Amino acid sequence: MTVTGTDFVELDRIAVQEAVRVVDLATPADWTRDTPCAGWDLRRLVAHMTAQHFGFAAAARGAGRRPEHWRDPEDMSEPARTHRSAAASVLAAFAEPGVQGREFTLPELGGDFPGDRAVSFHFIDYVVHAWDVAATLGIPVRFPAHVLAAARAVARAVPADPARRGPGFAFAPPLTVAEGSGTLEEILRVLGRGPERWPVRG
Repeated sequence: MTVTGTDFVELDRIAVQEAVRVVDLATPADWTRDTPCAGWDLRRLVAHMTAQHFGFAAAARGAGRRPEHWRDPEDMSEPARTHRSAAASVLAAFAEPGVQGREFTLPELGGDFPGDRAVSFHFIDYVVHAWDVAATLGIPVRFPAHVLAAARAVARAVPADPARRGPGFAFAPPLTVAEGSGTLEEILRVLGRGPERWPVRG
């Protein structure tokens, strides 16, 4: 997955802040709702998002090989607060000078990656996960057009090999994209999400 000449740190900041916004809208009754991530309720999804924030923050600072940074938090009694703290951690790590020129160790993806590519991975995850949370809550997700355009380019570059899609992987097999689909719908379908199953409520 490579998209050159793009400021992924800034794009990622926007995606993460939107994810924080929608997570913060969840009420106590929402945490047990099913999500577009098969088998996960909202609390489990937000725990995963939190762990990934902390893991990528550690990777940006050269500690990505340490498994403790990638574990879901043991205490998810206040999911939104815990997620907000993790989001602040990764945004601070990515804002450090020269981060896109560093090498990130990402164990779940099988090794070491250039910083700009690693940040692009985090960026596309949080465009999709922000939508996952919003879809769970039945509300729209909000991204500027330039963020969605960049996310579409990254999504199209994600390998579609069936051996790397499905249960246990970040994305499901790609779905057909109908002519005339909007940019967000295209991103979601390329990455295996069926947005028609998760309509906005009210």
